[in-house]
This record gives sequence, structure tokens and C-alpha cells, in this order.
Amino acid sequence: MFDVITIGSSTLDVFIESDEANIVSVYSKNKKTDYMSFPYGSKIEIDDFSRSIGGGAINTAINFSNLGLKTSVIVKLGKDEIAPVIIERLKEKNIDTSNIIKSHDGLTGFSIILVSFQGDRTVLAHRGENAKIKEDDIDFNRIKNTKWVYVAPLSGESNKLLDKLAAFTKENDIKLAINAGTTAIKKGEKYFQKIINSCDILILNKEEASLLTKIQVRPDTKDEFYSKEPIHPDIKKMLKMLRNDNKSIILITDGKNGAICYDGEKYYKAPVFPAKVRSTLGAGDAFASTFVGAYEKYNKDIKKALKYASINSASCVEVFGAQGGLIPFNKIEEKLKLNSGYNIETICD
Repeated sequence: MFDVITIGSSTLDVFIESDEANIVSVYSKNKKTDYMSFPYGSKIEIDDFSRSIGGGAINTAINFSNLGLKTSVIVKLGKDEIAPVIIERLKEKNIDTSNIIKSHDGLTGFSIILVSFQGDRTVLAHRGENAKIKEDDIDFNRIKNTKWVYVAPLSGESNKLLDKLAAFTKENDIKLAINAGTTAIKKGEKYFQKIINSCDILILNKEEASLLTKIQVRPDTKDEFYSKEPIHPDIKKMLKMLRNDNKSIILITDGKNGAICYDGEKYYKAPVFPAKVRSTLGAGDAFASTFVGAYEKYNKDIKKALKYASINSASCVEVFGAQGGLIPFNKIEEKLKLNSGYNIETICD
């Protein structure tokens, strides 16, 4: 039996860091958009360069295994030189590879990650076989005896698996966590509500939650009532709409503003844990998978799960790459002891 099986993308990630990147901010009446830019037609010097395997399913599987959970992974690899590198890396991390799908042609996913001097990144992604996982590719009998299925963002045709996975986990009393991606969300609230009704934990970033609920988070105002609210009223509205009448835990992450969790009775507000940011790549995967792992290990303790998720995510961003900064539970606890003032605010509904 596995503690968790992750499903999603696998890639070879190439990280490129250049201090010559410019950050350009463009403002409109209701929003601000930041762009990473380089002089057109120029040759740009690279300050740092590295390669590693990545993708949502891979990053989270490595984190789950690092946290001590018995882990397997379902990804689809191409017929190329990258595939055996990914398999070998997973074996080194004590992750079961028996559920990996191997294509007879096609290419494994590939990403180029451009990292700015601020630590934020722009990703150029080729989905490859990640977008072609089919229901027939998965031997569902092999995954019946797992405690959790963790679904990382699915792209392209692979997104059609969500219906099957939701039904399968419900029928077999398997707990389901979904880190939603925009492909699924674009199917609309009516479709996605069925998925939410089947999952135990739903994780979205603020932009994804806005896209799904059609609620725009208004910019800060000087309104006296608004300024006294511990949680942005629009985010509270999102959380309530998403949870509806189901029993899912809804978790919305908001970058530098931390995360908000809602269990139907209480809101849990997690500020960002202090960190010296080098690269934000993998921070979301670290946060989401640590939350699920700690929630399972510590008897559904949401406050502890949020603390541990914030600490592991902070550790992740201090290292160049998506996995190098990940730490196990004992190291997370050590960091928490050194920052005893870090806490999760609880707000009753």
C-alpha cells in the first residue's frame, strides 16, 4: 500500500538566471501586470545555469517521499534520452516507478525557466507526453490500495482524467487532493463543482480561484470596514462559493501574502514564513504537498499543516531549483522552534 500516488506532469527543467533581465510593470485601470524582458536581438550573459527533473507530479512525489511517505507516481514519458534520467532520479529518491507510463514515440516534457534577480520566474514549457495521459494508460487496480491520490495540474487531453479519478477515489474510499490547473478550471464552475464534491482537499492560487468563481479581488481601499477585515472579503466569498455544501478543505495561496484555508467553520490565515528568496519555482508544489502530507500525518491538524507547508515552501525558495531546498518533518520542526513567533491566525465564520 502507498501513502500517496501523485499524478501529473514530468519534465526536464533547465534553469537560467540572468541579472540582465528587466522587470517591466504595465498598469491598467483594474490591474497591474509584470513582464520579464531582455533587449531584443541581444546576446545575454547567463549568471547561473542548472538542470533537474521537475513537473508537478515529480516535485510533489519527491517532497512526499522526503517527508517519509511511501510514494508512487503516475506520469507519461516520451521515447527519448530524458525518460531514463527521470526514472533513475525517482529511484534515487525511493519513489516507486512501476506506475510510470512509457510512450512508444513522442517527447518527454521540457521546460526552460528564466529566473529574475528578484527570484520570480517565467517558464517556457513544452508539454510533450504530459498532455497525452489517457484513462487506458493507467492500471487502476494497481492503485486501489493507496491512502491518497494527489492530482497535480493536468494539461491537454490528460485533463479528461479528472472525472475518472474523482469517481474512482470516491468508489474506493481513497482520499483525494487536487492542485487545480487552468486547463481544468476553464471548463467552468458547474463542471468543477462535481470534482470539488469528490475531493478532500482543493488547492488553488488566487488567480485560479478568481478564474473559477468569476470573483475579482478588488485592490486595497481606504474603506474603514474593509481595512478592519482580517481576510479580504472577496477571498472569503471565493472560499464560501468553492466549498458550497461539500466537505472539502479549500486552500487558496496568494504568493507573498501567504495562504488562506477554509473548512466550512473557520478560516485559517497563514502568513509567509521568513525566507531569503532566490527562486520561487516549486514553492507552490512544496506548499501544497507538505500541507497534504502534514494533514495526513498529524491527524487532520489544519494549523500545523499550514505551518509546516509555509516553512517547507520558504526553505524551497531559498535554493536555486524546485527540490533542493525541500526538508523533512524533523527539520521543519527545528525551523519552527527557531521562529516560535510564527503562527496561524484562526477566524470563525
